[in-house]
Amino acid sequence: MKYLSVFTIVFALLASSFVMAPANNDKGINFEDLSLEQALAKAKKENKLVFLDAYAEWCGPCKMMDRTTFKSEKVGEAFNKSFINVKIDMEKGEGPMIARKYQVSAYPTFFILNPDGKMVKRVVGYHKEEQLLSQVKDHLK
Repeated sequence: MKYLSVFTIVFALLASSFVMAPANNDKGINFEDLSLEQALAKAKKENKLVFLDAYAEWCGPCKMMDRTTFKSEKVGEAFNKSFINVKIDMEKGEGPMIARKYQVSAYPTFFILNPDGKMVKRVVGYHKEEQLLSQVKDHLK
């Protein structure tokens, strides 16, 4: 009986680890953990543009983009091929300086920047998959 209890506990723990494991998010946009300066340097090196998600932690539409549009396989494929993708909280770290420089006044705001940091495109607000792809279509490879 003692072995049956141990077996049951071990099985339950293993089963729960599979159920609670984070989902594989390889299909959506791959946001890199880079500063804006690092992202611009990488974009220059790889001959790409930078896609900057300027967000705030408290922003509901920003969180909705994270849960939906940014996890889309179609969006991920297009963005990962064309851009160096970064997310920066506009209220922390380098965020306030970036918010002033690019005049962020609403969240979410998305920017496409050339490797010199010049704004190529600004997109404001929540966008579904096709809407976002349509907004950036001229900048996709």
